[in-house]
Amino acid sequence: MFSRLNQVARHLLRPMPHYGHTSAAASSVSKRSLSNYRYSSLDASERQKKNIVTGACLIIGNEILNGKTKEANSHYLAKWCFSLGISLLRIDIIPDVEDDIIEAVRRLSHNYDIVVTSGGIGPTHDDITYESIAKAFHLPLVLHGEAYSLMKKKTAEHRDPVRAAFNFDVPSKELDGKKKMVLLPHDSSRPVEDQAILACRDKYWVPVSVVNGNVYILPGIPELFKHLLDGLTRHIKPRVQSNGKIRVTIKTLQPESQMADYLTGLAKRMAPKDIDVGSYPKFQVENTVVLVGEDRAELETVIPEILENLEGTLVSIEMPENPDEGETEVKAPGGEES
Repeated sequence: MFSRLNQVARHLLRPMPHYGHTSAAASSVSKRSLSNYRYSSLDASERQKKNIVTGACLIIGNEILNGKTKEANSHYLAKWCFSLGISLLRIDIIPDVEDDIIEAVRRLSHNYDIVVTSGGIGPTHDDITYESIAKAFHLPLVLHGEAYSLMKKKTAEHRDPVRAAFNFDVPSKELDGKKKMVLLPHDSSRPVEDQAILACRDKYWVPVSVVNGNVYILPGIPELFKHLLDGLTRHIKPRVQSNGKIRVTIKTLQPESQMADYLTGLAKRMAPKDIDVGSYPKFQVENTVVLVGEDRAELETVIPEILENLEGTLVSIEMPENPDEGETEVKAPGGEES
């Protein structure tokens, strides 16, 4: 509750952002306006070069919505964004439905600096992400030659001899399925290298398709998603004007009702300093107060005040660097894992 209050207060107090798109917090885009959307290659080129401040995640898959599969990719993406200093502001989960994908990807691409999608890029009938996103931005699907060549190479090296022996020269339904996974949305007016990244070419043939300059299409398999996202870091990090975010965790035995007034005031004071204040209760145990910001000195300055007012204990000061390597923590004496 207090984290949300802090976000609203910070939005009202800070100056208008310097980047060109309209923020999601400032306005929403109706389906009617999206139906009139017209793709612009110039906009895409500019979008792919601009600084990245905000992010969104689009999870695509019926298996997530019907409970068959536990969704993990958005959590990993959130950690990845946190480590880079990108503010992940939205996570949408939608079914494998073309109209839903088109509406969501247009809206998110318009409102956020970077959009990462997960799921729906396999060889089966319900894998329609590439096709749907291509339609969203009025693009054809074109076979990506480099990814296809790498697919052939990796297939021949497969540890399963049956898979390794697959014949790419003989037409078949299976070959059609394989090709479907490298048929990517393509804008003929833009460089090919700007529209697909082979982020882990030493290990995987799977490309990361980049559409409209800021939509990065990733697979839904968690292990593959993680590797490809980590591989994207070197491409994305130079465009993030941040050293990453710092998270301060404090525990207290005070109930939320007792500390509500203090935290409300604290959130208002911290908002102009771009520091989020959150309160997270654990049922019938202790409560956790978390501060997130980029200025460690500013964060450390306010810690003693919070400890005194909440009769709390400093658990940790976390400085995430790489989600694949875990988080670097500076723990307080006697602190414990949260």
